[in-house]
Amino acid sequence: MNKMKTTKLLYNLGQSLWLDNITRDHLNNGTIRKYIDELSVTGLTSNPTIFEQAIKKSTAYDENIRSGLKKSKSAEEIFFELAIEDLTRAADLFRPIYDQTNGVDGWVSLEVSPLLAYDTKSTLTAARDLFTRAQRPNLFIKIPGTKEGLPAIEEAIFAGIPVNVTLLFSREHYLAAANAFLKGIGRRLNAGLNPGIGSVASVFVSRWDGAVAGKVPEDLKNRLGIAMARRTYKAARSLMNSPEWQRIYNAGARPQRLLWASTGTKDPQASDILYVKALASPFTVNTMPEGTLLALEKYNEIGEIMSVDGGDCEEVLTEFVRAGIDLDGLAEKLQEEGARSFAKSWNELTEVISSKGKTLN
Repeated sequence: MNKMKTTKLLYNLGQSLWLDNITRDHLNNGTIRKYIDELSVTGLTSNPTIFEQAIKKSTAYDENIRSGLKKSKSAEEIFFELAIEDLTRAADLFRPIYDQTNGVDGWVSLEVSPLLAYDTKSTLTAARDLFTRAQRPNLFIKIPGTKEGLPAIEEAIFAGIPVNVTLLFSREHYLAAANAFLKGIGRRLNAGLNPGIGSVASVFVSRWDGAVAGKVPEDLKNRLGIAMARRTYKAARSLMNSPEWQRIYNAGARPQRLLWASTGTKDPQASDILYVKALASPFTVNTMPEGTLLALEKYNEIGEIMSVDGGDCEEVLTEFVRAGIDLDGLAEKLQEEGARSFAKSWNELTEVISSKGKTLN
């Protein structure tokens, strides 16, 4: 008798597995369909880096790029046309899951331009435009949880736009994003509007360990990201049980789920599913790189489920502080670096489109 795949075990636990990747080739050759059918994948996420790699490495976009440039469209305009085409196709693949779960699962995500990470007004305008153009109820618009992004998140939720809050690293980042969501839902209730607007809060995990690699004792290696995730999970579970959140659930709102992002193992000496096993937790999402998803096929057990009280996270984090790590300062640094990294990928993405246009003409 075959043992159950780890992907199915996680799904049965109550954790959604999303693919942190999309390419037109994967849509055309049935790979994403296969992941849905065989690996319990129930959604996907994208970002500028993912699209930059997809467009650079494939000829599947060439005809659209050539056509767009002939019409004198900018590289940014062409990109969003390409991205919306891919993501609406993906959204349609996941739509039966979205319908079956009453909108809890079956989502895809499209990010506003990361160049707007510190521009509230333009972020909101872009979010409205992209959601309207896509015309899919199961499309999240990704908005970074920067200080300037938070008011845009509140306004987008109030406007009925589902939001994937990205670039969160700490408990404090998460709580600020959750508060923006709560305010938006509260305003919808006060205005007599349906409060059932979907949202996830994406907490990046593995980048913590990359940031302190070689700077802490060996026994703390690859433990910071997991400890920060556990601290955040404890805060999220407490929030779900708070009177403020119970009130909006009672009025018909749906919870903003916690999403684990950056869950691929960077350290070649560590387990390839290090973060997946550590982040096994009900009513959360794990969006994982394709390599990590495929690595899960080799396993058939998930280990311990994450404790709602955070387990030993505070003791572990205290050890990092003793080792000289400024956790709050590093959280801000990681968010800033994440925003810069996506902006860099964005610029490279538009350059790839422009340069491809020159060779295609």
